[in-house]
Amino acid sequence: MSNHLGFIIASYGITVAALAVTIGWILIDQRIQKNELKRLEAQGVRRRSAKAPGKAQ
Repeated sequence: MSNHLGFIIASYGITVAALAVTIGWILIDQRIQKNELKRLEAQGVRRRSAKAPGKAQ
């Protein structure tokens, strides 16, 4: 094959590993953020974008 086959395989391996770590990090952070949002909503904290009840625009 090619003289550079080892380099190419290593490059693909590192790329796949970096993508896997990034996707894993995003999924873990998503779970953390959803849990935090549930906790805040359970405490009665509402989003700023949500309209207050009884207020007209």
